[in-house]
Amino acid sequence: MSLEGIKIGFCMTGSFCTFEKAFSAAEALREKGGILVPVMSYNAAGLSTRFGTAEENLRRLEDISKSKVITSIEEAEPIGPKKMCDVMVVAPCTSNTAAKLAMGIVDTPVTMAVKSHLRNSGPVVIAISTNDALAGSAKNIGYLQNYRNYYFVPYSQDSYLKKPVSAVADFTLIPEAVESALEGRQLQPLIRKAED
Repeated sequence: MSLEGIKIGFCMTGSFCTFEKAFSAAEALREKGGILVPVMSYNAAGLSTRFGTAEENLRRLEDISKSKVITSIEEAEPIGPKKMCDVMVVAPCTSNTAAKLAMGIVDTPVTMAVKSHLRNSGPVVIAISTNDALAGSAKNIGYLQNYRNYYFVPYSQDSYLKKPVSAVADFTLIPEAVESALEGRQLQPLIRKAED
């Protein structure tokens, strides 16, 4: 399936260790013809870490998307009313953001972008990245997997010996997960072989 001309909301939240994978996924979506509408949570846009400064990360996403990053709730609110996106991707999606989405809490640009997009019953693709996916966050991931219009990028335990309850999506599968979501299908298998 081609993504030519498909408007893709590309939301990033604060799992900074997966930013490089997220940027690569955004580039892959662009290469397949997708038009990116970039959104960053307050933490993703505002915190500098060992994985890059806030300014570098903002500039990188803008360079990839060829568009200004949405960084406020006010800027994200029109996404639904203006039908700015055909599909919404949250990559990475932290456990904090997953919990807010599961409970309908809107207090960041990303949660507003998703809520606004869902008013049109559009698909939302989640690329989970959290150290407690199989513990405290499991219930919220379960809620989202049960909700209509939510689709997950297949994930696995990323280091089951060192971090036994941690899981992360396979970011290389984001384009395929987007294509499946646009067809109303969950990409399978959802849970992949764990990394050592």
